[in-house]
Amino acid sequence: MHTASIPVLETKRLVLRGPEAEDYPDFKATFSSYRSRFMGGPLNAYEAWMLYAAEIGHWNIRGYGMWMIHDKETDETYGMAGGWKPAKWPEAEIAWIIWPDKAGKGYALEATHAARGYFYKQQGWETAVSYLDPKNLDSIRLAERLGAKRDPEALSIDGSDAVYRHPSPAKLDGTQLAHGIDMEISHYADPLFKPKGWALD
Repeated sequence: MHTASIPVLETKRLVLRGPEAEDYPDFKATFSSYRSRFMGGPLNAYEAWMLYAAEIGHWNIRGYGMWMIHDKETDETYGMAGGWKPAKWPEAEIAWIIWPDKAGKGYALEATHAARGYFYKQQGWETAVSYLDPKNLDSIRLAERLGAKRDPEALSIDGSDAVYRHPSPAKLDGTQLAHGIDMEISHYADPLFKPKGWALD
């Protein structure tokens, strides 16, 4: 899939579109920082460039990939969310990362929920996993809020990751879980909403 053909997704607050050259500085800054420690980082300049090129190329090879998350009103980028399956990956993964200064506002939940819905409804996915570092508690909590559960029977990437299985489309559509996700997203979209406790993506 050519980058110009990457579908654009919209939510209440966000626009998800394919990665462009102008998005690279934020990507590089994040993957060169401690924020990326659970995703193979921090990376040096060459490694960050190669990974970003892979993000773009993945769309051409697989027909799906990671979207850049933009604010619908300001066009500011907040992070990435979407599908990811490099060579020898056991299954297609739903993945996300939020820039360090944008965490805790529900952007990852909103973007990942939209991305998963697209893969289920438009690409016919019947399942998906997220490969998470067991120490990455924020991402584990997010996966659980999306309805994913640890799958001890699933193949891992290298034996050191925890595999979280997302609910199938049949177990998600029109369910209390789906309504709960939508409700949580609406809370984050409310400018008067002030979440208590530890910030969650």
